[in-house]
Amino acid sequence: MTVLPVAELENLRVQAEQDLAQVTDDAALEAWRIRYLSRGQGRITAAVEALRSIAADQRREYGQAVNALKRAVEEQFTARREALARRRIEDTVQRGRIDVTLPGRPKPLGRLHPTTQTLRDMIAAFQELGFNVAEGPEVEWDWYNFSKLRIPPDHPARDMWDTFWVDVEHEGERPMLLRTHTSPNQIRVMERQEPPVRVLVPGRCYRFEATDATHEWMLTQVELLAVDEGISLADLKGTLDHFAKRMFGPDRQVMLHHSYFPFVEPGVEVAVDCFLCRGDGCRTCKGSGWIEILGAGMVHPEALEGVGYDSRRYTGFAAGIGVERIAMLRHGIDDIREFYRNDIRFLEQF
Repeated sequence: MTVLPVAELENLRVQAEQDLAQVTDDAALEAWRIRYLSRGQGRITAAVEALRSIAADQRREYGQAVNALKRAVEEQFTARREALARRRIEDTVQRGRIDVTLPGRPKPLGRLHPTTQTLRDMIAAFQELGFNVAEGPEVEWDWYNFSKLRIPPDHPARDMWDTFWVDVEHEGERPMLLRTHTSPNQIRVMERQEPPVRVLVPGRCYRFEATDATHEWMLTQVELLAVDEGISLADLKGTLDHFAKRMFGPDRQVMLHHSYFPFVEPGVEVAVDCFLCRGDGCRTCKGSGWIEILGAGMVHPEALEGVGYDSRRYTGFAAGIGVERIAMLRHGIDDIREFYRNDIRFLEQF
């Protein structure tokens, strides 16, 4: 083994440190380690191993010098290796750095169903007039759905509502059904509340009928009821005039014409002037200049008496409004079945 003079050991240290300073990655560091510190071929390792072949009187001085060289170089090697590791971590962090001041990636948000949007607008329109929301059961007694609304079992008006009946096996129970309208809840409200009454009843209703562009087996309805002393047909018209302007625009005109509903007298169909042709006649209004939007009327005295109200003192009005019907008119939809087909292409327009 080559024994370097003590002076040459210092030159070796300087050379090793200079080469180490040029190392910029792990591969170069490993090559440096093999060159200077590896067993068998490392230059500094060889200088240490040469200590065994040196004369005894020179071994002490040489040993101190070569060991100091090895310690200094190993410390430099360790420091460089740690520095490279820190730089590698910093580079990784920098590449994956997140700027928390940037806006987050947008996520698609769900929207309200067009029926729900329309229903909320309708409720808001009537709440502006002091009406409160009341809800009732969707599975209803025949007693509330028909009989208490002046439609006894043998009444021909029952044919106006195709009904889903519910089997009740308990003896003595009245027939049950899926409510065909939200009107039964006006009876429930009046049974538990003395006048004045101002409520609107939103909810789903069910009809056992074939579906087409204008009919669905399930629909959403809002029932309107007001009972107090001195309420007249003019109050009903004023209320519905406000509703029509709120839903279809401030220049809408309202027309009432006589119609029949068993639980009101007189009964009326309510229409607004066509907002497309302005009354000239078009396909939407079927040439009449008017678009029917709901049925209404003055609460029949017998319905008031049936819940314990004095019909000589109190009068009231009621209206039943199809939410899908209003939504179709507002948005120009010509097929009611679109609402519940769950076609995203249709729903995302709202």
